[in-house]
Amino acid sequence: MQSWSETPIPTVAGTGPPLRLYDTSDRQVRPVTPGKTATMYVCGITPYDATHLGHAATYLTFDLVNRLWRDAGHDVHYVQNVTDVDDPLFERAARDGEDWMVLGMRETALFREDMEALRVLPPRDYIGAVESVNEVVEFVEKMLASGAAYVVDDSQYPDVYFRADATEQFGYESGYDRPTMERFFAERGGDPDRPGKRDKIDAIVWRAQRPGEPGWPSPFGMGRPGWHIECAAIALNRIGSGFDVQGGGSDLIFPHHEFSAAHAESIVPGRRFARHYVHTGMIGLDGEKMSKSRGNLVFVSKLRAQQVDPAAVRVGLLAEHYRQDRSWTADALEQAQARLARWRAAFALPTGPAAEDTVARIRQHLADDLDTPKAFDAIDGWSENALRYGGSDADAPGLVADAVDALVGVR
Repeated sequence: MQSWSETPIPTVAGTGPPLRLYDTSDRQVRPVTPGKTATMYVCGITPYDATHLGHAATYLTFDLVNRLWRDAGHDVHYVQNVTDVDDPLFERAARDGEDWMVLGMRETALFREDMEALRVLPPRDYIGAVESVNEVVEFVEKMLASGAAYVVDDSQYPDVYFRADATEQFGYESGYDRPTMERFFAERGGDPDRPGKRDKIDAIVWRAQRPGEPGWPSPFGMGRPGWHIECAAIALNRIGSGFDVQGGGSDLIFPHHEFSAAHAESIVPGRRFARHYVHTGMIGLDGEKMSKSRGNLVFVSKLRAQQVDPAAVRVGLLAEHYRQDRSWTADALEQAQARLARWRAAFALPTGPAAEDTVARIRQHLADDLDTPKAFDAIDGWSENALRYGGSDADAPGLVADAVDALVGVR
């Protein structure tokens, strides 16, 4: 699947401190220690609708990780999927009377446009679920052979399920107790009451073809991949087990990331799927949860159509800490637009205060679990001093502008 265009990144003199991120599984902030090539997998969209601000906030967060790694001299192998075959896509296509493949391709194209407008660095591998069906089939075969998966006793729809107890460490990624797992499993795409399952939270890895649904051939019958196995297969086949960062929104902690890790670890035992599990907070609208069921999603493409500068959207979404649940409001957008205007006015000055300390502080704060509020305070302080008092350093405006461009993605 085609990714989007690369965004040029200025080179900033020097290097920042090593990156530290909060790991969901360990419940603490700890160093990220990649080798020469840093590896990251971030779960992509199910393309039944346009990119909303919750999506955007997640991809902007991991774009910062990508930029910080590059600034530290790492090559970055970033992988992202597209769940272009799934129930929500079929349901929306049926509702609107169109082909599910056409809907998926259209919304994926719009997502790429939104990411490019927001200056998100593209993944090296951008892979659709449809592209990875053969990979999933191979993995499901291995699971069945090892006993990690089983076929339900249903002659009409012999679905294949992964056993939640197939790995001894199941549950380490989320840390949730059993009642919480059962609640989230039911709320987030699971099927706890499916007859024939051995455990309510066993997750489907191959869904037998139903009438009106697409299907692909496999040794266990026509069907399609489950959600979690898709990500496990795509990641393992491109960056392998034990990659540096697995990313996504906090709503993916369970069941999606728990099971994608367990699937992978049943195939490659002895290693954690990812060395860091990193999750972003949720974005609300005017104090309420933003969701399709509430009909209050704010779409990036609609803001762009209203001539809102994508850089202001980026600044607004990054103004608070990435792990914090936060709300998008008209005031938040106005504050982001005003902040962006101040920065740009200061960057355009012929001279300004010395830049080195400001650049160092931006790097330091971002390396400390992506502390964008403090990084933005450092940019604000330099900009206000430059606009109010001026300065004698002719290189300073360009140096700060380049650092903000390279590290924050705003110019």
